[in-house]
Amino acid sequence: MSLIINKACGLDIHKHFVIATTLSRTGEKEQKRFERDDEGILALKSWVISERCNVVACESTSDFWVPIYDTLVNYVCVIVGNARDMKAFTHKKTDKIDSEFIAQLALNGMIKPSRIFPPEHRQFRSLVRLRFKLVQKRTDIKNQASSILSSQMLHLNDVLTDIFGKNGRKILSGICAGQSIENILNGLTHTVRKKAEQIRDVFKNEIPQSVLIRLKSCLEVIGNIDAQISVLENYIFSYVYKYHKREMDILTSCPGIGELSAATLIAEIGDFRDFSSGDKLASWLGVVPNVYQSADKYYNGRITKRGSKVARWILTQVAQAAARTKNSNFKMFFSRKIKTIGFQKAIIALARKIVTIIWHLITNDEVYSDEAGYHKGETQKKKIVEVLKISVDEGISIISEVVSVLSKKDPDVT
Repeated sequence: MSLIINKACGLDIHKHFVIATTLSRTGEKEQKRFERDDEGILALKSWVISERCNVVACESTSDFWVPIYDTLVNYVCVIVGNARDMKAFTHKKTDKIDSEFIAQLALNGMIKPSRIFPPEHRQFRSLVRLRFKLVQKRTDIKNQASSILSSQMLHLNDVLTDIFGKNGRKILSGICAGQSIENILNGLTHTVRKKAEQIRDVFKNEIPQSVLIRLKSCLEVIGNIDAQISVLENYIFSYVYKYHKREMDILTSCPGIGELSAATLIAEIGDFRDFSSGDKLASWLGVVPNVYQSADKYYNGRITKRGSKVARWILTQVAQAAARTKNSNFKMFFSRKIKTIGFQKAIIALARKIVTIIWHLITNDEVYSDEAGYHKGETQKKKIVEVLKISVDEGISIISEVVSVLSKKDPDVT
């Protein structure tokens, strides 16, 4: 760090309060506690400025640091450090000790600053991450519904590829609504009606009422989550095509990368040009192995898993799709690797290769070309519905509803 640091402030940030410690080269120390609200953060800013601190440092604890960072960043150098790296130096004892220790690290330039995205991009990324969470919840409910069917020996998944696809949901909704099998079959596609005998065999026995109630509840939750995911996707695509259209065009030209995966990578990585090489980007995303050296021998361990788990998840999905893409270098690379290191490691190796390639493409403003003969057709873009901004009155209504829900006591908790 080129900044000359004579006085540093360390912050130990909690949900409702902040412990701040200032340390100087001459050994002077002062500690204060501030509430983590608007007044408290403004008081913290005034105190830091009056103390003439050269730098303020804190851990990237959840998103608690965000309003503090946004308030201070225009007045003093603010460093948000990786919590795992900072804990490697010591163990937490008390809030005051931790705050002082962070100040010591900052004073000696021992905290590597994390990449901080602009506020608009952080909001965009929060939408992508919420969608990721909802997809996880939907998967949990689908697994629960599958478990309900399996417990009753209703092996519909042996007949249909996806029991939660269009035809699968028609069958399950019809069963829950008490419709006859014949009526349900009439509403299915011609391809699935060919399996009519197998479907009749699955539902030949009477299904208990409790099972139908549980199954109906799962289907309704899945439908609600689907609707909310669709709303989030409208906001996501509206933003990404407005501000990152060229990056979207470049990413979607690659095998295995569709609109959602491209938008997710842009949200999680931000500006690709912040990294000097594709390998540096791969390291930041945690898809490189841990390296250990002893007596001039190197040992490669598991991948580091640093950085965004959402980015690693989508990269894994992209790699699996790319590995199935015919007439592509990605498939050829995967086929070579799987013979020597197995499926899982080969997928991670392909994910790392994809990262280095997309870094090169975006930093050089090129679309993907494949000498193996692969040519990607025009991407079917999702229709972007114009999103409406939430008014102040609607915002107040939403917040009031959230407070009401959170204040209700769970009847199952004693």
